[in-house]
Amino acid sequence: YYGNFEFKAEKFPDARAMTDELHRLGFKVMLWISPFVSADSPEFRDLAAKGFLLKNKNGTPAVVNWWNGYSACYDMTNPAAVESLKQTLNECMGKYGIDGFKFDAGDIAILANGEYDYYDKNADQNIFSQRWAELGLSYPFNEFRAAWKTGGLPLVQRIGDKDYSWYAVSMLIPNMAICGMLGYPYACPDMIGGGQFSSFLDIKEDEFNQELIVRSCQVHALMPMMQFSVAPWRILNRENMEICARYAQLHHTMGDYIYECARHAAETGEPILRHMEYSFPHSGFTECKDQFMLGDKYMIAPMITEGTHRTVNLPKGTWRDDQGKTFKGPKKIEIDVPLDRLPYYERVK
Repeated sequence: YYGNFEFKAEKFPDARAMTDELHRLGFKVMLWISPFVSADSPEFRDLAAKGFLLKNKNGTPAVVNWWNGYSACYDMTNPAAVESLKQTLNECMGKYGIDGFKFDAGDIAILANGEYDYYDKNADQNIFSQRWAELGLSYPFNEFRAAWKTGGLPLVQRIGDKDYSWYAVSMLIPNMAICGMLGYPYACPDMIGGGQFSSFLDIKEDEFNQELIVRSCQVHALMPMMQFSVAPWRILNRENMEICARYAQLHHTMGDYIYECARHAAETGEPILRHMEYSFPHSGFTECKDQFMLGDKYMIAPMITEGTHRTVNLPKGTWRDDQGKTFKGPKKIEIDVPLDRLPYYERVK
């Protein structure tokens, strides 16, 4: 239940052995957590007695309505409550060999629905969300879906849950570009195929639009991070699964360059993923939503709609594409994009 950080033995008979094996295989291990605490649990009673839970105006522990039900909640505006939670997380890391945490929830919208008495009398749901995000600064491996006023900090921000749809795929580039402009360079474009699990509830494994999943994978491949949602090996045929595997490998191959962009972002604040107008101002890219720059070296022009043909707007300079062809911009070119191709262009000069 929420607020408890022990693995259930019937599901994980030896959690430490599991994480040790994952480490041996080269993985880092992060746990999903939220600021919520199941009501009337041992943790709830302990935290309530210490005054560490968010309160109603009458001084009793508040029960917050969020997407997984009704729960009490850590008061993130209380420094002692934050330290208590941090101690619990650190003990969990030591016991189970955990590397970091996915800090979910903390949404401003969730707490906007109630009247609460925060420990910090000057705080509101915005400050709560900010304090929740700042907790992640203590951990080198972190991820957030919601935050406020934390631009420029070393926090990974995943954009909001995307539906399983072509429209959602088409919004990935503009949404990610905005993240970079707002000071959140370490952004993750949600999950391949969509991270909104309710979009998948009525779809059978053999009914998925495989073209959509493959194109979604290609859009993610040259963004700062990739996360799969529905497992490709469950829903794709062998040919399309191999395409996704190839672009996951491309992301890995580009890892050193992406790290270089991340270090540059840490030093300058410049985005990793850049809007075309940012990189080429006053060149006609203000409305461009289907191309982006990865750092200042690569331009990516994925398919974000059904089909196998698109127009690419090349900026000024000399560009070499994924097939080894060289073009001189500025110019518009028409290209064929079969399902196994992700068009991208390296700036030669």
